[in-house]
Amino acid sequence: MPHPEDGALTEVVRLARDLIRLDTTNHGGGRAAGEREAAEYVAAHLTSLGLTPELYEPIPRRTNLCVRVPGRDRDRPALVLHGHLDVVPAIAADWSVDPFAGVVRDGMLWGRGAVDMKDMDAMILAAVGNLLRAGEQPARDIVVTFFADEEDGGQEGSALVVRDRPDWFAGATESISEVGGYSITVGDRRAYLLQTGEKGLLWLRLRARGRAGHGSGHHPDNAITRLAEAVAALGRTAWPVQLTDTTRAMLDRFADLGGTGETDPDALAGLAGPAAGFIRSTLRTTSNPTGLSAGYKHNVIPDVAEALIDVRVLPGTEQTVLAEVRRIVGDDIEIETVTRDIGLEAPLSGDLVDAMVAALGRHDPGVPVIPYLMGGGTDNKALARLGITGYGFAPLRLPAGLDFTGMFHGVDERVPLDALDFGTAVLTDLLRTC
Repeated sequence: MPHPEDGALTEVVRLARDLIRLDTTNHGGGRAAGEREAAEYVAAHLTSLGLTPELYEPIPRRTNLCVRVPGRDRDRPALVLHGHLDVVPAIAADWSVDPFAGVVRDGMLWGRGAVDMKDMDAMILAAVGNLLRAGEQPARDIVVTFFADEEDGGQEGSALVVRDRPDWFAGATESISEVGGYSITVGDRRAYLLQTGEKGLLWLRLRARGRAGHGSGHHPDNAITRLAEAVAALGRTAWPVQLTDTTRAMLDRFADLGGTGETDPDALAGLAGPAAGFIRSTLRTTSNPTGLSAGYKHNVIPDVAEALIDVRVLPGTEQTVLAEVRRIVGDDIEIETVTRDIGLEAPLSGDLVDAMVAALGRHDPGVPVIPYLMGGGTDNKALARLGITGYGFAPLRLPAGLDFTGMFHGVDERVPLDALDFGTAVLTDLLRTC
């Protein structure tokens, strides 16, 4: 049944709101609400456009979806346009709104997934709908895909789809998804970040072993103490700046836009205002403790303690970083690699890049587009195993001062309504021309 406010909202906002209201929380480690209802919602929308989507659920409730939209030139390689349907957990008490209510307030859509990435999911659906309802076709075949489990590295989503259903992507050579295409302010000028790469992923579990005993005793062989020292050492490590072709080009553009002779990478990243922290993470390896597990009673010293560490590395540096992690934590700490995935880097060149830049230019003339290497990861990693080159292009024109990047996995996640409309127009334009 339509909601009372539906008539006042554009299609893309309604789609994003409805997706937010479907709780697809992914706690990781196979503990997830599941994407089935969201996938069925997407499938119903695509079916209403005259398409015949296919669902693939290799694990109960972990549902993936794909449909191919025929293009005008079917001899050209296909383009994959993909999103993920899961979201990270949200602690409702920390939010000013219900994170799964899809609240529209103050010109923004609020809720878990409004930024990552049900906004882009909705823009994909709305852009495809704009073309098909107008009786048009995209320039080439578009493989529209929605994955499960991206927020846990895609092990129960894109990894299985690529393994079991490579036929979905037959003839595809390039892909578009999150996280790029959104605007930032560099100095006093608006610019768009186009994601041409992403860091590699190392999710590690550190394990310390010791001797169990009574909490009242003199006990130097304490697993928790040993683990805490290793976690603190790794968490406080200041990894050095290490520029890649992408980040070097990005900082050169920042210097030009800022009109500065500054050469220090961190200072140049500071020109990006609220996005500075997000940008700085792309210039170096990061290693952040994210979980601790030890003990079962106040007066019992356990014989084992564990910690989770999220390490993001620059493309091609995985082995070097692992060796350095070993040196930092010491030989008496066990290191288990829970998840490992590749880094990616592609040039800011080629027909698809030119088409993305041109589409942005038609809707926001004269605003520069800057390449960047994302600090996180996307399902483009899985598609790379099929030889598909991935980009991040979820176009959003954002107001200066909005800490958009800080809302990824953050509290009070929200996106401006007019940014969703802008992004849908740009994506529709791109599908016509790319």
